[in-house]
Amino acid sequence: METVVLIAVITLAIAIGMRWIHLLHTQHDTRIEAYRFSDPLPRPPGLPDDTGRRAHHTDADR
Repeated sequence: METVVLIAVITLAIAIGMRWIHLLHTQHDTRIEAYRFSDPLPRPPGLPDDTGRRAHHTDADR
């Protein structure tokens, strides 16, 4: 009988934790959707078109 109660308590704790995490994720997603991100900054003059890591290596064709 004690084993059944213990399993029921553990199952209930897991279910409550899953529900709580789900609610937190929903709240977080709502906050992200409401935030207005700014427009990207314009590229400063004089920079090359490709500023990736591979553009800076002279032996990129390996």
